Amino acid sequence: MAGPTSPNVDAVVESLKRLATKRTRDGLARYGIPSDNALGVTIGDIQKLAKKIGRDHDLAEALWQTGWYEARLLASFVDDPALVTPTQMDRWCRDFDNWGICDTVCFKLFDQSPHAWRKVPQWVKRRRNEFEKRGGFALMACLALHDKKAPDEAFMPFLSLVEDAAADDRNFVKKGVDWALRAIARRSPALKAAAAGVSRRMAATRASSRRKALSKAL
Repeated sequence: MAGPTSPNVDAVVESLKRLATKRTRDGLARYGIPSDNALGVTIGDIQKLAKKIGRDHDLAEALWQTGWYEARLLASFVDDPALVTPTQMDRWCRDFDNWGICDTVCFKLFDQSPHAWRKVPQWVKRRRNEFEKRGGFALMACLALHDKKAPDEAFMPFLSLVEDAAADDRNFVKKGVDWALRAIARRSPALKAAAAGVSRRMAATRASSRRKALSKAL
């Protein structure tokens, strides 16, 4: 674990440890969350602790640097979106190593950042880390769900990015892609119609990819 960089980060981590249970930690496996760096704290308890702490950008960064799963979840609740920088977003994205961290950070913090729209096309093109790429589609989905003022035209380019990822058969990328497509489709009749066309073409692409994979395996 990385050393603390905030005077009260140790106290906050100790609070998390007091809230932890073996049952919760052991249960993470059922949701596909690695428990190597987990304490075993429920999301409800993390949210309650976040309310007590309030917004604290420096503490959020220190919590992230600890590497603990729950500390990173807590960081997404206490950080201030207005103080989040593009560099921080890229650095945290590179640290994504499971869908729980990826989706929570995007849903609770990054989509409120003024830099979110620029990060989507950058992250969805990443190939090596499955969860970095998922982060791009998770952020896309969160913007579709939360940015009520954005016009339909802002999401049209996202549909091309969704379609471009149709052949990526990595499980968490596929789920992120599908989440983004559904979220965009719910915004308006026009986007729903456009998303339906993308969905049909994606289905054909995925079917073709499966046939090729099966042919190679035989």
